[in-house]
Amino acid sequence: MTTLSYTFPSTTITTSSSRRFLITSNGSSCRRRPNISTEDQPCSSSACYQGAVQSYGLQKQRVQLNSISKAMRTSRLGSVGRQKKGAIRCNIELQDFIGGDLIKPDLGQWLSDVEEHKAIAIYSPHEGGYEGRYLTRLKYQGYHFLDLSARGLGDPETTLTKFHPVCPAHVGKQPIARWYFPPEVDYRLSLLPPDAKGLVVWIIEAKVLSKAELQFLALLPTLRPNVRVIAECGNWRKFVWKPLKEIAGLSQS
Repeated sequence: MTTLSYTFPSTTITTSSSRRFLITSNGSSCRRRPNISTEDQPCSSSACYQGAVQSYGLQKQRVQLNSISKAMRTSRLGSVGRQKKGAIRCNIELQDFIGGDLIKPDLGQWLSDVEEHKAIAIYSPHEGGYEGRYLTRLKYQGYHFLDLSARGLGDPETTLTKFHPVCPAHVGKQPIARWYFPPEVDYRLSLLPPDAKGLVVWIIEAKVLSKAELQFLALLPTLRPNVRVIAECGNWRKFVWKPLKEIAGLSQS
């Protein structure tokens, strides 16, 4: 068994003596001289070498495990994506290339349904804007419009066809006053020009109205023949409409 002798320079400031170590060729044992104190003796070179080798092996194993887990996760996500990709179907129509608000082949059907049923419940897309085409076509026919919001409408029968009171805000300083306003529909009908075809009562957010209120709106064209009612009762993927009597439960079908 051969013996290797190497001298490490001392790093201690208080002493200038060198430290001598004896390292065997097999690296299993390390003997130091008896004249060197234990507190000045650092770790043996063979032990440090073995610790470095072990730490490098552990780090290499950790890197391999991380790469394997990443590959498994990627393959699993890829398989899920392939499964979803096979289940998704996209229906492409002509209006997707030209514009949904430019092609409206159902405008003729829209006009005929408004004249036939006189009260229509419409369902427009959430982004809005599509109902403007149908409103403009009714305006071309000679109709005038009365735009109302269902949230501030109150009682539809009282507000549209009767004299109704309105209490302005008093802010806690003025006495509570009550002002009477004329019926909205009758007042607008009296202001129509002679060449007007009729009055369209366009109600926004009609989905908050009760069934009894929708029933009155469906019967309003019967009470006022020159009136047409358009109620926005909800939203849908495209612009669709139904007779308001069906929505209110007045239709027999």
